[in-house]
Amino acid sequence: MSHRQRVTPYLLYEDGAAAAEFLTDAFDFREVERTTGGAGGLHVEMETPGGGKIYLGTHPGNYRGPASVGRTSLVYVLVPDVDAHYERAKAAGATIIEELVDLPFGDRRFSCRDPQGHEWSFATTKEERSGAAR
Repeated sequence: MSHRQRVTPYLLYEDGAAAAEFLTDAFDFREVERTTGGAGGLHVEMETPGGGKIYLGTHPGNYRGPASVGRTSLVYVLVPDVDAHYERAKAAGATIIEELVDLPFGDRRFSCRDPQGHEWSFATTKEERSGAAR
């Protein structure tokens, strides 16, 4: 059964261009569109390896990100191969805050922080892992 994403995370960054580059390098996200947002700051739409979407932007005002003010959110992203994703993120400089773990409900997950302080969890579901083992 295919699930359609109904909510799209929108993360604000102090340096949106640097964030988009990091998310591409570390997390294998693909930039879909880059434009100027309604408030005048940078707006970037990105696609995750599993086909989900996130938006990121830079507010033209005096915005301070989670690296300065503390945790403001957590984004949970499903990916086809969490082990390979972990290696890529680590090699690109993501700060690992939770090592790979098999969870009781079946997901295999790790969590990390990007250079500007946003926290991310990446997981492969039990169903995806079972399908990959066939």
